[in-house]
Amino acid sequence: MNTLRFLPILFFSLVLIGCQSDDAPADAGADASTTDAAIEQGTRPVTAEKLDLNTTSMEEFMTIPGVGDRMAHEFDEYRPYSSIVEFRREMAKYVDAETIAMYEDHVYVPIDINESDAETVAQILGLDLAGAEQLLAARPYDSHADFIAKVTEVAGGVSSQFARLYLASE
Repeated sequence: MNTLRFLPILFFSLVLIGCQSDDAPADAGADASTTDAAIEQGTRPVTAEKLDLNTTSMEEFMTIPGVGDRMAHEFDEYRPYSSIVEFRREMAKYVDAETIAMYEDHVYVPIDINESDAETVAQILGLDLAGAEQLLAARPYDSHADFIAKVTEVAGGVSSQFARLYLASE
């Protein structure tokens, strides 16, 4: 009977393994060289669920490694963010680019399907900057569903699942 309660966990794990492709970015347990290679290719590594920079509480920001009261306050002070470039520019006043990149493994700026810049769209896990440019070239989108369909075409089904998490409200 006790082994039956672990069956859903096993099933979920198998589903996640089945969703991965050879093109998928490195997973959260990847070593630093794999993560660095992914970043060099313009693809962010897969990490735990990311926090929306525009709606996350200061207490939640402080769960990010290296973020204390001061940085949580800075994250909050510059809201709302319209692009990840804006976030990088504001945080560069306080920390170096490497630290900002580490923060980006934990946070995102919501994507407006018809307004966001390529770097903001490229936050979608598994999508590189070239793929983001393809998505921008296909604008305007009539709906989130149209945008997701294009993400699937450009970067695959796993990326389209992540894209749903990053979209601003319709």
